[in-house]
Amino acid sequence: MISNTHFDYIIIGNGLAGLQLALKMSADVYFKDKRIALIDGSNKNTNDKTWSFWEENSSQWDAITTKSWNIANIYTSKKHISLALCPYKYKSIRSIDLYNYAKFELQKHSNFSFIIDFVCTTTETEDKKVLVETSSNKFTASHVFDSRIPEDFFQKNKNYTHIIQHFKGYVIKTEEAYFNDDTFTMMDYRLKDGEQTTFTYVLPFSKTEALIEFTYFTENLVNEAVYDAFIEKYIKNYLKIDSYLIMETEIGQIPMTNFPFARFNTKNITKIGTGGGWVKGSTGYSFKHTEKKISKIIENIKANNIPSAHLFKKRYRFYDKIFLKVLKDNNHKGEWIFEQFYNKNSPQNMFKFLDEESTFFDELKIMYSLFSLPFIKAFFKTLFK
Repeated sequence: MISNTHFDYIIIGNGLAGLQLALKMSADVYFKDKRIALIDGSNKNTNDKTWSFWEENSSQWDAITTKSWNIANIYTSKKHISLALCPYKYKSIRSIDLYNYAKFELQKHSNFSFIIDFVCTTTETEDKKVLVETSSNKFTASHVFDSRIPEDFFQKNKNYTHIIQHFKGYVIKTEEAYFNDDTFTMMDYRLKDGEQTTFTYVLPFSKTEALIEFTYFTENLVNEAVYDAFIEKYIKNYLKIDSYLIMETEIGQIPMTNFPFARFNTKNITKIGTGGGWVKGSTGYSFKHTEKKISKIIENIKANNIPSAHLFKKRYRFYDKIFLKVLKDNNHKGEWIFEQFYNKNSPQNMFKFLDEESTFFDELKIMYSLFSLPFIKAFFKTLFK
């Protein structure tokens, strides 16, 4: 029972962004006297997704990392590309492990409260507070971090490009050792659904257990049975596995878009996570981008700036718009695009580019590797739009 319904900060949504933000606050003495509430309609007690990312060094996430890899494979219809990632490692975290880790750490701090409820509305009041109405209560906060996607996004405004990264995955277990758990498959384009950008993603957690995921980068969704058919075909025809046990399944959708989520930020409400446009538009990556944006938010708060100030780098948003335009207008070229990306550039330069830490010279080399008529057209359409 919450006796005092006013908080310094309310975080709406205990997903990746909300929990990373709460953990960052809990580790900073600046927030030790601040009352912070996390509101979510779920207890977060099931494993509903897998987050994967690369990083050079050890981090706080090592304690809950399921597996890491030093070598990546990319298969296209024309070639096999093997990528030595050093000094990077590709790491994978099960969502249930992050949920449990965050709850364990945050419950050590008496100034954090978990509220299981559904948020209905947020309203900025005249006294510079935010009123948060849930299904069963009302709360106020000096500032709200809101991970809900704005309703305007679902109107599909023609001024913005919308692609959906949608997928389903099986975690399977075999009796025999089928997998090389030293390497993972980042993208395998050999199995396709027509002239669309589709690929299979394989994370071997051990020699007998792996996540196999079939992914689309398309405008439209498919029936769940379609994913199942492609996953089963891949397991049989490409992995050559006839007998296996399905341990878990996961299914998801990630928006890849140039929609201006940031315009929904105000002085007292900051949109975070997918709802804040923190998913990288051109790839759907979010884990490390979330970590960086949270660090910037904490820096802004401590400097008495608006929390959402300077969260995005304009030139990378421009690159993402070009990529999205090509993928929307020439969806069949997805295989070619990623083959060029990783065949003509080192994975280290690619990771810096995707992490938005590259130099302008690096970016010119990457753009040159993708030099083609569709990219030229997309460049000028984006430049003059």
